Amino acid sequence: MTERKVYSKLGEALAKGEFILTGELEPEKTCDLSHTIQEAKDMAPYVIAANVTDSPLGIVTINSMAASHIIQKEANLEVIWQLTVRDVNKLGIAGMIMGGHALGLRNILSLTGDHTALGDMSESKPVFDLDSATLVKLVREMVDTGAINGHEIKHPPTLHVGAAANPNAEPMEAEILKIGRKAEAGCEFIQTQVVYDLDRTIEFLTEIKKYKVPLLLGIFPMKSYGMAKGFDTFVPGVSVPKNILAKWKGIKTDYSTDKKMQKEAYDQANYEFFKPFITELRKKNLLAGIHCMAVHYPRIFPKLMEIIKS
Repeated sequence: MTERKVYSKLGEALAKGEFILTGELEPEKTCDLSHTIQEAKDMAPYVIAANVTDSPLGIVTINSMAASHIIQKEANLEVIWQLTVRDVNKLGIAGMIMGGHALGLRNILSLTGDHTALGDMSESKPVFDLDSATLVKLVREMVDTGAINGHEIKHPPTLHVGAAANPNAEPMEAEILKIGRKAEAGCEFIQTQVVYDLDRTIEFLTEIKKYKVPLLLGIFPMKSYGMAKGFDTFVPGVSVPKNILAKWKGIKTDYSTDKKMQKEAYDQANYEFFKPFITELRKKNLLAGIHCMAVHYPRIFPKLMEIIKS
């Protein structure tokens, strides 16, 4: 296997075996990224890099490559460019990979992408010329061999590529096999979907440890009851446990007249849930880091750093 080189801060941290915290940024249906840039600046002191999403739920947003470039430049925060196979064929994706490199992007997360039928332009034709594993393979081919389909790339891209995993998938065995394909294709890190069940998480992470790919556990601290309810209702493949929804609803009710205390209560509830969860997984040596998917909630990062450093 070709010796892997380091092209980014994320790549360097992975190579050193550091425990990593990454964040997530979700540009919206706007050409003005000032709000997202400010969120990036707020989380920058705490994370090694932040994902920039690519039209999640099939809803049209600003192009993720353009957003990634602007955010990285304006916020001085390294990004992980989420690239889906939903919208562009192999030829187009190869060109985008070279374009992303030219714009200074050095990390890609390979994703299938939510189907267009879910979104606000359901008449759009999905492409899926590649899947997420063959996208990983394409990136590795271009980076490691400096060629594509046997044709030399004069100045090839230098990028790290990661993949996604869903511990909630049924049956679990099928998801584990998918991760095996991505590992064989050459993914350099894995970020998981959000999980709340500790026992299932331990089982899943134990099974995929054999692939020897650094894993960042997806978590979703919820800043309000409305956010928790919406996440439970609208995000495919994830359900928030009823006891957590009840606790968050109780906070909303108990502190309805004091928004400052309400925010503090939500922050503390997130800390109390995730601290034992993350601590137990770290004790079992199942994690290389945490991927916090809580968009529009930058104030939670100091609490997460407390957990990581404890």
